[in-house]
Amino acid sequence: MDQNQSNTTILHTLGEEIIRIITPVSICMLSVVILVSILNTDSSLSSSISTIATVAYTEPTSDSSWDKFKGAILNSLVFVAVVTAVTFLLVALFYFRCTKFLKYYMGFSAFLVLGFMGGEIGVFLIQVFRIGIDCFTYLVLLFNFTVVGVLAVFMSKIPIFVTQSYMVVIGVLTAYWFTMLPEWTTWVLLVAMALYDLAAVLLPVGPLRLLVELAISRDEDIPALVYEARPVVDSRSNNTTGQRRVWRERPVNPESQTGPRIDTESRGSSSSQNVEEGRAHELAVPLIERMREHGVEPENLGVEGIGLGSSGAIKLGLGDFIFYSVLVGRAAMYDFMTVYACYLAIIAGLGISLILLAFYQKALPALPVSVMLGVLFYVLTRVFLEEFIVQCSSNLLMF
Repeated sequence: MDQNQSNTTILHTLGEEIIRIITPVSICMLSVVILVSILNTDSSLSSSISTIATVAYTEPTSDSSWDKFKGAILNSLVFVAVVTAVTFLLVALFYFRCTKFLKYYMGFSAFLVLGFMGGEIGVFLIQVFRIGIDCFTYLVLLFNFTVVGVLAVFMSKIPIFVTQSYMVVIGVLTAYWFTMLPEWTTWVLLVAMALYDLAAVLLPVGPLRLLVELAISRDEDIPALVYEARPVVDSRSNNTTGQRRVWRERPVNPESQTGPRIDTESRGSSSSQNVEEGRAHELAVPLIERMREHGVEPENLGVEGIGLGSSGAIKLGLGDFIFYSVLVGRAAMYDFMTVYACYLAIIAGLGISLILLAFYQKALPALPVSVMLGVLFYVLTRVFLEEFIVQCSSNLLMF
């Protein structure tokens, strides 16, 4: 293979990797926009929601914009402080090897999201569409849906597509409830979480950075809700070029096994001999290969942020899914023009984060660029673009 063909293959594979992470993010955002549009969350309902994010200030409609802004800052400070404390607690538990407890906690959290949040949203949808179903049948279906979801998220033998689907569902359900927060609190909270993500991942004493470094030093996975996109590897056998997904498990003790176990899923039919020959001709994923060429092992990232696993898979914290979707969900409460602008801004920010991931070769926060661009485009669209379009329409101008 000459240099031009090699570069073309690498670019093609890199593009497919990016699509594998952008697609679920887009599905999550679209689902939240649809839910917001169908259920028609209004400000009166949002004001009645009582959570940690509204414990300091409830944002009554009679207050001035300045009072709402100050109250929203106070709410955001409380929320970020609680998130920081919880994350440091996770670091401490992980340091003392309380891995089983963390897994049970994550499983319980997933159960609450799918069972209670998902169950209530399901009731809302049943009422809107007037679906004929009795309580017993609904509870049985909800229980099975929830149990399968918890097992899919935390059991390695479940098909990867099922696990990825439930990750997106958890993100959608959580993001929808966040859209029910008061407007000022929502926007200030998004900016505050982007700044927190930046500090938690990049600062030497940041809790997420400490968690990642501890996991790398122990060669362990962080028990967290993280969406993992399967790596794409090109293989060539008998002068044919194909693509197949590769999953490399973590190497075990060399005394008990001679090498890492490799499970492959081939596209199309191929003999076992061709598979064995193809392993010798693998073209590694561009992002992870570039890192290893520089003597740097990929960093595993949990909770929030973007990183690369040891398998070469791009990993994105579920918290990023949630706050991306909250942004477009809140924009959908205004109009769909702002939704389009915010969506494009978020995807552009995610693309920039992926490029930075390949350039800096370490785990990076995925919220700051996308959220800042999304908030900026929301303001610009609502303040300037909408006014421009209204003036053009009222004066029968085409543009």
